[in-house]
Amino acid sequence: MRVVAGDRKGMPLKAVTGTTTRPTTDKVKESLFNIIGPFFNGGIALDLFAGSGGLGIEALSRGADLAIFVEKDFKAYQILQENIKKCRYENVTELFRTDAKRAVKGLLKRDLQIDYLFVDPPYHKMEYYNLVESLVNSGKLSDEAIIVCEHATEVQLPDTYGTFPLKRKETYGSSIISIYSK
Repeated sequence: MRVVAGDRKGMPLKAVTGTTTRPTTDKVKESLFNIIGPFFNGGIALDLFAGSGGLGIEALSRGADLAIFVEKDFKAYQILQENIKKCRYENVTELFRTDAKRAVKGLLKRDLQIDYLFVDPPYHKMEYYNLVESLVNSGKLSDEAIIVCEHATEVQLPDTYGTFPLKRKETYGSSIISIYSK
């Protein structure tokens, strides 16, 4: 696993060992970022279920101003901290070791606008996709926001999240990336 493009291009990232997380492969990550925009002009990224932080770190490398990472698993959280330190992104990140539902409740109380929302929960936890709806309905996503959901092929996500319609769906083996934007 590595950073694919941007300021930290080629930087190797440590992956979480075991079966508790499912890292997005470099091939899928490169394809995803080519679709949503190869480089960003600032903005805030929220990486729910961050694992080792590959998506949020990639967003920072490509020009996001801030990345907020949420990861509940202790081992994954430790790897996430190591990867952020290795990439020297400590000053442009916020890390929360907590359940995504609790983290979203906290984010709803803050005055911020999310520009890039990455949601990749454990495949058997469908209720976590409802967090996208909570963030959208609470006005926490900017008008130009991009929502990226990674899910199993048998999972059907809605055609819209609030005012954000499904724009593109890409299949990679047993995973689908669904991209929502206005």
